Amino acid sequence: MNEDVACGLFILIFDVALGAALWAALLPLRCSPICLNLSAAWAFGAVKWVCLHFFSSALTDGKVPAALRRLAALLCLLPPVMESGRVLAAAEPSPEASGRPSPDLTALLLAPAAAALACAIWELGLCGGGKSRGGDVGPGSWRLLVRLLKYFKPDTFYLIAAFGSLILGVVCDSYIPLYQGKVLDMLKGQELHPGYGDTLGLLVLFYLGSALFSGLRGGMFMCTLSRLNNRLKLLLFHSLLQQEVQFFEENSPGNLCGRLHSDVDRMGRTVALNANAAVRSTVKAFLMLKLMLGLSWELTVLTCIEMPLHAIVQNKYSSVSRELKDQMQDCQARTRDQASQIIGAIQTVRSFRAEKAELRRYREAVAQMSAVRRRSGINSAGFCLARRLLTVVLRTLMLVQARSLLLSGRLTIGSLVSFLMYQKPMLLSMKEILYSFGETVSTVGVISKVFGYFDRTPRCKPAGDLAPENLEGSVVFRDVTFSYPSAPDKPALKAISVELRAGKMTALVGPSGGGKSSFVSLLKRLYEPQEGQILLDGEPLHHYNNKYYHQKVALVSQNPVLFSGSRRYNIEYGLTGCPAAKVTDAAKKINAADLVSRAEDELDSDVGERGAKLAESQRKSIAILRALVRDPRVVILDEATSKLDMDTQHAVLQEVLARGRTVLVVSHQLETVEKADHIVYLENGAVVEEGTHQELMARRGRYYHQKEELFTGWD
Repeated sequence: MNEDVACGLFILIFDVALGAALWAALLPLRCSPICLNLSAAWAFGAVKWVCLHFFSSALTDGKVPAALRRLAALLCLLPPVMESGRVLAAAEPSPEASGRPSPDLTALLLAPAAAALACAIWELGLCGGGKSRGGDVGPGSWRLLVRLLKYFKPDTFYLIAAFGSLILGVVCDSYIPLYQGKVLDMLKGQELHPGYGDTLGLLVLFYLGSALFSGLRGGMFMCTLSRLNNRLKLLLFHSLLQQEVQFFEENSPGNLCGRLHSDVDRMGRTVALNANAAVRSTVKAFLMLKLMLGLSWELTVLTCIEMPLHAIVQNKYSSVSRELKDQMQDCQARTRDQASQIIGAIQTVRSFRAEKAELRRYREAVAQMSAVRRRSGINSAGFCLARRLLTVVLRTLMLVQARSLLLSGRLTIGSLVSFLMYQKPMLLSMKEILYSFGETVSTVGVISKVFGYFDRTPRCKPAGDLAPENLEGSVVFRDVTFSYPSAPDKPALKAISVELRAGKMTALVGPSGGGKSSFVSLLKRLYEPQEGQILLDGEPLHHYNNKYYHQKVALVSQNPVLFSGSRRYNIEYGLTGCPAAKVTDAAKKINAADLVSRAEDELDSDVGERGAKLAESQRKSIAILRALVRDPRVVILDEATSKLDMDTQHAVLQEVLARGRTVLVVSHQLETVEKADHIVYLENGAVVEEGTHQELMARRGRYYHQKEELFTGWD
């Protein structure tokens, strides 16, 4: 799409130049009758059509897209059709009709601008649907860009101020060279020109306006960009936090952080800065083109011809360069593979004494690569020479034409200086338009990825609003079957039915890979079972309010995760308004009072990155406190008391069992399991045995025979 737009812009420029040239050629002709004027308009359009056809064919290697053909036809047919309509609508011949093209050269810009606008609306909105030769930008891409623009709505005031300052700054920039030329013309002669002071004052005013409005424009756009980035990052971060656990397993943290920071920044930069550059360059290019036409339409024609001709040369060079680059990559790959094979099989080469043969083969491969590199250098040198010769020829013609205009009095030295000052900025503005559009198109994939995260619906049941004031804490697994999304054919749990009785302690034991971690993950609603139900006080887990549920069902894992910050922050993580007395009281009950000692300000001391400044037992104590201060009704201890001394283990179990809490223990410590009111033995995702320690030992089943493997070495 960006190539087609670039070709379209070059066709527009060539059309303006061609129109000015034909206007100059037909200027001496005078045809009074309206019919002859109408015939001349149609002949004018036919000649332009032929010229634009050959120009667009040269620009696109003979493969002219349908959209560009329609644009060329519109550029050529619009003026004669308008003239025909004017003639048919007029009751009498216009006394001003002179049978020659209008001397108002502004019409040369209005017709192409109208044609380009009509063609863009037709191609993007009605007919083409945004499809192009390259297929880079389709209707979905345009919808993404429009959707991104909607996020600027809160910054409407800033954008109005920014674009207003932009336009005023461009106007000031555009008139500076014009008034510099006027000041230069007023300096000639012995006496000072009467209007010198006013002209110089206007020049200074334009300088000040350019500096002021350019600064305001830059500041407003940067402020808007910052506000947009903040909004998008917050929205994306919120969307990511809503996703299910599997989503984070499928997407690496580095990738998601890259989307959150780099991609969001690039999105904002694409729209804000590229829109800034594109609008500024467009306004500047057309305003400068109008001023250049006012100074000298002859020199403007030569300037407008230069860029399309450069584009044709660049297109030819790029086409050949791509082929040579592909050949170079193939040669390099073959040479590298050949050397790798020879060196890797050096014993075979040495055994058959084939060193000379392999050297000859490698020399031929290197010679072939050198030939391609030589052709690439010749192509580059030829392109550079052609571009320089083209520039020299056009600049020479411009100087010859400028001399003729100066001698005839149709151009002054000051006007020539102004024109030359306009020339390069105008060409740079055209290049910046193409670059901005290309950058925007290249970011469509990034925008699509970010919006894909915005629109992604979590693959889990939506949480309800159930939040009873009194919760008993009874948990029932009813025929639950679960497979991890990454391995749907390997069930982690197979139709298990287990009850965790309120106020009782249940121990979950079994060999590694038996399903204990899956059981805990389902109870914490990190995953959803494929079959069966998990009930809390007779209600499915997803009926409960999400925050309420995770406050009432607390987990202390084997390797607790702490965040950088104070001990208080980690203990009160996710809570608001937790009194310090509550934390201190809970710490005393589990023999961890030293963690929150006020005398040493331990509660507000930093734990380091991931708790690096704490001992493992201290990290586990903080994780236990984090669970207890929530007043949970169901507590899950997944190897939570390992690495703690016996007194602390006893205190922890005593505290979690207080107030009639339901406790689920996953442990390899026999002393802890023996205290359980109920033991569930899981193996291969199924419940093999249930009962108390004494009952299971008396049965002499799997628990009895695996006791040594389950508990030896963990005490």
